[in-house]
Amino acid sequence: MVQPPSSGRTPPDERALKVKPRKHRAAGLPAVTSSLQHGLRRMGAARTLRTLRMVNQQDGFDCPGCAWPDPEHRSGFEFCENGAKAVAEEAMKARCTPEVLASKPLHDFASMSDFELGSLGRLTSPAVRFAGSDRFEPIEWDAAIDMVAARLRTLQSPERGVFYTSGRTSNEAAFLYQLFVRSLGSNNLPDCSNMCHESSGKGLGATIGIGKGTVRLSDFEHADLIVVIGQNPGTNHPRMLTSLRDAKRKGAKILHVNPLPEAGLERFKHPQDYLRLDLFDDRLADLHLPVRIGGDAALLQALQWLQLQAGALDESFIESGTSGFEALVADRNSLDWDRVLVDTGLERSAIEEAGAMLSSSTATIACWAMGLTQHRNGVAVIQEVVNLLLMGGHIGRPGAGLCPVRGHSNVQGDRTVGIWEAPSTEFLDRLEEGTGVAVPRKHGFDVVNAIHAMREGKVDVLMTMGGNFVSAAPDTDATADALSRVGLAVHVATKPNRTHMVHSSGDVLLLPCLGRTERDEQNGTSQFVTVENSMGIVHRSEGRLEPASKDLKSEPWIVAELAARTLDDSPIDWRALVQSYDGIRDLIEASIAGFDEYNERVRAPHGFELPNPPRDDRSFSTPTGRAVFTVHPLPNLEPSYGGTHVLMTLRSHDQYNTTVYGLQDRYRGVSGNRRVVFMNAEEMAERGWSTGRKVSLMSHWKDGTRTAEDWRLVPYPIPRGNLAAYFPEANVLIPLDSTADVSNTPTSKWVEVSFLEASSTEEE
Repeated sequence: MVQPPSSGRTPPDERALKVKPRKHRAAGLPAVTSSLQHGLRRMGAARTLRTLRMVNQQDGFDCPGCAWPDPEHRSGFEFCENGAKAVAEEAMKARCTPEVLASKPLHDFASMSDFELGSLGRLTSPAVRFAGSDRFEPIEWDAAIDMVAARLRTLQSPERGVFYTSGRTSNEAAFLYQLFVRSLGSNNLPDCSNMCHESSGKGLGATIGIGKGTVRLSDFEHADLIVVIGQNPGTNHPRMLTSLRDAKRKGAKILHVNPLPEAGLERFKHPQDYLRLDLFDDRLADLHLPVRIGGDAALLQALQWLQLQAGALDESFIESGTSGFEALVADRNSLDWDRVLVDTGLERSAIEEAGAMLSSSTATIACWAMGLTQHRNGVAVIQEVVNLLLMGGHIGRPGAGLCPVRGHSNVQGDRTVGIWEAPSTEFLDRLEEGTGVAVPRKHGFDVVNAIHAMREGKVDVLMTMGGNFVSAAPDTDATADALSRVGLAVHVATKPNRTHMVHSSGDVLLLPCLGRTERDEQNGTSQFVTVENSMGIVHRSEGRLEPASKDLKSEPWIVAELAARTLDDSPIDWRALVQSYDGIRDLIEASIAGFDEYNERVRAPHGFELPNPPRDDRSFSTPTGRAVFTVHPLPNLEPSYGGTHVLMTLRSHDQYNTTVYGLQDRYRGVSGNRRVVFMNAEEMAERGWSTGRKVSLMSHWKDGTRTAEDWRLVPYPIPRGNLAAYFPEANVLIPLDSTADVSNTPTSKWVEVSFLEASSTEEE
């Protein structure tokens, strides 16, 4: 069923598909060329050189891409290919003025591809689309802020407002935002974590007492073994490849577990090596296990069994620092190897080879990303990783630990400073004490529950602080339907995106904000903001570029001004806080643990490290004071609702989250068209299907089916019965209520599908 373009679906893609052999090496000169081409196309020569020299530098700005930590000894060019693209997208010369927005009806904008929408450029002034109109029109800042404040003041209940946050928001903006929302009387603070690493937070919090990883960047220099499971760092966290290469050169081994082979884990060439006349690349993964989608749990349980058989246990640590080990041993002793081999699709010899790597390691790091978290058993499988490392005592020692690799550059920091729909009592108590604001205790909506609430008419105002909600969320039709029912949608953004173009029966406001790269002046003084990386380091970020428009406002200013006009009798002087962001940081210090002497310490060259008890002294804030072994049944990996295959969504190499930089997936050899489905080559041959054949997909769930038309097949080394496709195009197939137990994270890596039809059209 073809949906109208304003439904939130990406439009059909009739561009020519080009397929070449996949790459076996990441980065190198092609990465340099791609970075320069993208920068020159978006920014021009002089702006490209100036901007890239400031990325991830002590006196510059933090990359708006991923959250991989910066090394202490930085080079003059401390960025990766996708970081360069992220910067170019923000610092681009193109401008999306009110005149551009007013020039076309909504339908025409919604008919654009995500790449075309992003190419419209930076938003320059506030714009509004009133209910009943199909066009945006200009609006002054005062009128826009008053419009939002008036709606919020007249809500029948604070819970009829939902306030979403993207992971690019700074600590300062995020803290003000959550304090404003809680001052209103609501914990409705869904964020992008709900859709990605929520399973990590829930899984780690219950077992080691903190929802974060336990490694420092320096631990990679001391590791014997690094397990990269359910993660593609070559595309999603490219700077991580340098850490992997350096670890490998110091003798570490790398085990890669992923359904698809990825170039970034095969061989890597650091572009700056050429300056040192180093022309050779590095092999990274010593072993790749192409596990079936969802087979990670069975693999991890088998590896635990092998550790027991090898006696590769830290018995002293297990005895003194953990609980539940006896139950785990009893369960692993009944391991069904036949089930393991079916679930994983692997040979036993390959699993045993991986087991030998683990049992001989004295310092193991386990890294993971969405490949583990976005499953029905996402929390359980992460706890299987915890089990594996606890057995060998690989927590709280140099070169070892748990490493969930976050995506957006401050998604972890946002959670730390309060962007969370389900905060702990301890957090709320300290927030009240530090701010003097009485805050609500009832947990709010996460992303999935917010979508349900909007569809049920329980939400009058939706505010998004960055992000592309409709493209990031599952079940595109259901999400767009939810957005269409909200009386007022307010989007703080740097560029137009598909969420802004969803047809709505209510009003839609676009409030353009400063980007990470741009100078932020308040009260005549340049300000800096702070972010927290994947390893708990808080450091400063200060934009240096001239803002894209004189009419842009900073995110802290927008929140503070809105709060000042909305709240009566607040103990907070909101406007005073944004005269100098030091005032915001003083309030954070008073309200959140770990931020002592915030303003002083964050001005140090490398920022400061937040407390992490499991890493710092092997202490665990669990009910027993010990790390917890857990026992979980294996998930059923057979389609249950009529599907024939299991599909996982993934990014292309020319993409970061929902932002599409271009139309190339260079490492996988695909370009031109994004509506592709990667399929096992032997399965395709058995059906008589060739490269480029058009198919339509149907997903199956207990509430019915969903369809997506006009996809093109690409043969790829992926396990039989498994498929892969890009998001956000494939998000329409993900059922809204297909979520992980405990975390409620959408199962974007487990979508039961079948082929609805296949045409004879082929493209080579």
